Amino acid sequence: MIKQKTSTIKSLQLPVILLAGSLTTMAGGVVAPILAEIRDQLNVDPAFAGILVSMHCLTIALFAPLLGILADRVGAVRVLVPSLVCYGLSGIAGAAISSFAPLLAMRALLGAASGGIAAASLGLLGRMYEGEARSRALGYATATLTITGIIYPLLGGLVGLNNWRFAFLLYGLAFPLAMLANTTLSSVSTEPHHRQQPDRLKNNQQLLEVLGHSHTLRLLLILGLTSVTMYSGVIYAPLYLKETIDADTFVNGIVLASRAFGAALISAFGARQLAQAVGIKKAIAIGFVLMAVTLTLIPFLQELHWLLATAVAFGFGFGISLPNLYNSLAEITPRELRSSILAAGTGAGFLGQFLSPVLLGPVLDIGGLEWTFYGASTIALLAGFLLFVPLQFEREKY
Repeated sequence: MIKQKTSTIKSLQLPVILLAGSLTTMAGGVVAPILAEIRDQLNVDPAFAGILVSMHCLTIALFAPLLGILADRVGAVRVLVPSLVCYGLSGIAGAAISSFAPLLAMRALLGAASGGIAAASLGLLGRMYEGEARSRALGYATATLTITGIIYPLLGGLVGLNNWRFAFLLYGLAFPLAMLANTTLSSVSTEPHHRQQPDRLKNNQQLLEVLGHSHTLRLLLILGLTSVTMYSGVIYAPLYLKETIDADTFVNGIVLASRAFGAALISAFGARQLAQAVGIKKAIAIGFVLMAVTLTLIPFLQELHWLLATAVAFGFGFGISLPNLYNSLAEITPRELRSSILAAGTGAGFLGQFLSPVLLGPVLDIGGLEWTFYGASTIALLAGFLLFVPLQFEREKY
């Protein structure tokens, strides 16, 4: 009986970690479809409304590295469970708030909790699995994030149909996950992994050298610009749909899910093959051009089926560029530093998501929604152009 119970607990460990990690996708996915309703009912300036969707990205970028260090010292489970509880509390609190500044503060706290969830989830996967098993587990994590990137906007839009405040209640999913994590993961070793001091100093010096290299910095900048472009669609497409076809929150969710579907489809079945056929830089550039073209087309479309097709095509472009950018970053990084450098890439991506409304909000004020899409299109083309700018002392690997 005891062996059967232990086996059941172990079989639940990976699903619990994957579901917990997926909440980082829910952080923005639930709010984006209801943004137009929040803006209208709370009388939020349109130029600042988008920050409600992206605020958590800034605090994820800030807190994920810090909480990752904490997880290494005290154990990932001891970071994960409190982060899940904080996530649920700060998320649900949004349903009771009726002014912009307190809601923005709660979104920031939600992001800090998401940073702890992301850091602890990755730490657990790295500690529990080795070799081929770890590769499979990370593959499952990617698939889970992709699938929930489709599901959560649909849920947010559906639950928010009658009242946008109801969508915030979905963050309460973190509470049962916290209980499950405490029950199923308590057997995972929480002893921190101590390296000898000279090894730590050597790795820190090498890490700083890699991060400071011009090729790494360029890729991190491009990853940030990619996220600026991608999140422009998440933030401003629902506003455009509300203005042009009076779309409800569920239709907004469908359009946002279509982007994720396109990205998932091409990431799984086309991104790597395209890179092998034309080269990784050209493949990334093709993705940026596709994103730019679809963003430019949006102001000319006023029928839902065309907007859905454009959303899928935008997802194709994003799904081509992003995995190949991360692959490029991994290729130029020593194996022992790849986790740290890829985490820096993730931080750059979340920072780009936060900066999207900061950069494009003034464009919205001056030129309206259509020029916001043109501005995002220009950023995508700029990111593609930077790929081909020659760098002094550029080298492929360190």
